[in-house]
Amino acid sequence: MKDPSAIIKGIQLTEKGTELSDKHNKYLVRVDPAANKLEIKRAVELVFRVSVAAVNTMNYRGKLKRERQSRYGRRSDWKRAVVTLKEGSKIDLT
Repeated sequence: MKDPSAIIKGIQLTEKGTELSDKHNKYLVRVDPAANKLEIKRAVELVFRVSVAAVNTMNYRGKLKRERQSRYGRRSDWKRAVVTLKEGSKIDLT
């Protein structure tokens, strides 16, 4: 198994994420693009000491960004996981 700190890059604090955490006990976590759902589940349980019910993942392509010349650069690709916690579990975001 990979190191949990290498799998989890951080929690995303967005409007959508705070609404999901308040209403549905779901949290948005930015993860390593090579990680699968089982690795993400184990890493979240170890790092945050919570019980995970489900994990859904989404892959994002990096945006093209124009440089000063007529060339384009690219931001890196990344992956986001929506982690659903079991009843009674909660991640403290403060």
